[in-house]
Amino acid sequence: MPPLSSCLSAPARSPLALRPFVTGIALAGALWTAPALAQEGESAPPKVSIAAAYTQEITDEAVFIGRGEAIDEVDIIARVSGFLEAQQVADGANVKKGELLFEIEPDLYEATLEARKADLDKAEANLELAKLELARKEELLRRDAVPVSERDVARANELEAEAQIKSAKAAIQQAELDLSYTKISAPFDGRLGRVATSVGDIVGPSKPPLVSLVREAPIYVSFAINEKLLLNVLQNSGETTATLASSDQKPDVFVELPNGTKLDETGHIVFVDNQIDPLTGAITIRAEFENTSRLLVDGAFVHVSIQALEPTLQVLIPQAALQRDQRGEFVLVVNNKQMVEQRYIQTGDPEGTAIIVTEGLVEGESVIVEGLQRVRPGVAVDAVVASDSPGE
Repeated sequence: MPPLSSCLSAPARSPLALRPFVTGIALAGALWTAPALAQEGESAPPKVSIAAAYTQEITDEAVFIGRGEAIDEVDIIARVSGFLEAQQVADGANVKKGELLFEIEPDLYEATLEARKADLDKAEANLELAKLELARKEELLRRDAVPVSERDVARANELEAEAQIKSAKAAIQQAELDLSYTKISAPFDGRLGRVATSVGDIVGPSKPPLVSLVREAPIYVSFAINEKLLLNVLQNSGETTATLASSDQKPDVFVELPNGTKLDETGHIVFVDNQIDPLTGAITIRAEFENTSRLLVDGAFVHVSIQALEPTLQVLIPQAALQRDQRGEFVLVVNNKQMVEQRYIQTGDPEGTAIIVTEGLVEGESVIVEGLQRVRPGVAVDAVVASDSPGE
């Protein structure tokens, strides 16, 4: 047995002596696992879903803000003064042309008419007397019993009496007109607004309107289009601004109502203005709709769309494939080597869940729609066709 002192003096094994051994084991393990991991990464490229760009016939459409305008709209005002004697219609009533609406007390105008008729009778009597007087003066002048001046005075009196008859007849016409104005009728078919007066009120030309009348059907929708679109429409139709409204080649016009529903009617252009507004660079166009459902209202704002005469073949892709950066819109394309390419494109209008591509893609090229966050340009991918791909 060795002495206790020798045991205490024997040097202890240092922990630092173990580090080279442990480090060697770790390095050996790393060298063994690195090729396996690299091999596993190379054999498992990221999976993405792709959709092929496809073509479809699209009818080009331009959308504008339009406003409903009644073809006929008028404020009905009394043309003569007096007490409102009767109201024959209710607020908001639909009326026909010539239908009686209001009656103004006619007594004063009937009396005036009778007085004008009496004036005519008096003028006719004066004319008869003047004729007799002229005949006597001419006979006396033939006998040299009176000077020529008296015959001339008699002739002037006859002419004055004839003028009085014309004046009396004109006064009768005016009185008859005034009497007719005591009955107020609808000038055209339409619907009334709220009646602003009551029976017994004094009405007249200087008073507020009695009611407004609007023709609801057919109805106009006015909107403005820019110069570029105007030229496209004219060139496609072969017309001018003066002949477009009467042409068979004019485009159809459609309306979307304020609640988002589309009017089940097609409008046609009936008017194109003769000049472009220099402030807006747009020209006013008016379309007419039958408005049988009465859903278009005078003064209402609606969305108006014009469609091209013929559809054109367009390239489309799902909107899910579209990305944007500072340079613009782009997609990630998977080429025939299953490599990812970044492609900047130009787009048009959306078509449902797809969007038109005007430049940068051709039919059949595959774009990534799912898994975009897992890839970058230049890497290989495992691409599968998306189940809802519209190009399939």
